[in-house]
Amino acid sequence: MPVVIVVAGPTGSGKSELGLRLAEEFSGEIAGCDSVQVYRHFNIGAAKLSEPERRGIPHHLIDICEPETLFTAGEYAQRGRQALREIADRGHTPIVVGGTGLYLRALLDGLFPGPQRNEALRARLMERERARPGSLHRLLRRLDRSSACRIHINDVNKTLRALEVTLLGQEPMSEQFAKGRDALAGFQVQKIGLNPPVPELYSRLEQRVVQMFNGGLVEEVRHIIETLHISTNAKPFESLGYSQALAFVEGRISKYEAIASAQMETRRYAKRQMTWFRRDQNIRWFAEFGHQVSVQDDVVDYLRVQLSQ
Repeated sequence: MPVVIVVAGPTGSGKSELGLRLAEEFSGEIAGCDSVQVYRHFNIGAAKLSEPERRGIPHHLIDICEPETLFTAGEYAQRGRQALREIADRGHTPIVVGGTGLYLRALLDGLFPGPQRNEALRARLMERERARPGSLHRLLRRLDRSSACRIHINDVNKTLRALEVTLLGQEPMSEQFAKGRDALAGFQVQKIGLNPPVPELYSRLEQRVVQMFNGGLVEEVRHIIETLHISTNAKPFESLGYSQALAFVEGRISKYEAIASAQMETRRYAKRQMTWFRRDQNIRWFAEFGHQVSVQDDVVDYLRVQLSQ
């Protein structure tokens, strides 16, 4: 049975570096699992590896849709499973690398066949949210506390969808999700998790934000808007780094405020990621950064033992 290796963990934990090493050791190809890296043109803030940084290793599920296109976890799962099969058919090992927990769950565990979008209901809910910001998340907490705990209070799109599914399905989305999922079949899944010390992770994340802003993030945002004429309402502009850079470009905040906000929100995001991934009892955790050679060696040794059984 072919193997799928998963490298999960918070942003900034060194997943990409570890994924490259595993690809070299196990004749692998990388399958991205990142909800921002799927969009074309958004590179610096998404921390995409450049072609030279990929070291000749094929990467998939990156730059696969336009920024103004609606791209769902279900679509990611469909395209992701196709990529896994194609990689395995070539005799290579698929190595899934990324920190978007919903995408990973959709890929491996499947999604429930939830109700279709109901535009009339969505319009009524959004009218409520505009009148009383935060009211949708408060409503979701009353109807489906489990889903509300997994969705950030500022993520109106996910909150809206969770409420839509809950109301149309007449039961909490979290309970619907547990029913009838189509799990990935035909692969042996090995999950690796990176869990570096929090103070060191936060320090690295803060430095990375500064490097992004000083390394062309603002110029990239201007290029996307002014040259490519992509709407500032495009989904990736809601993501970390890009939302703050956009606010700076539009003159709503200073560069100092943009960096400070991006640092704070990135720390919070990393914490939410770890809360999500810790629920998975099948992840084998390594308590350092993925760029460290000693950690890479330990992961390779662990996987060799697991795959030999």
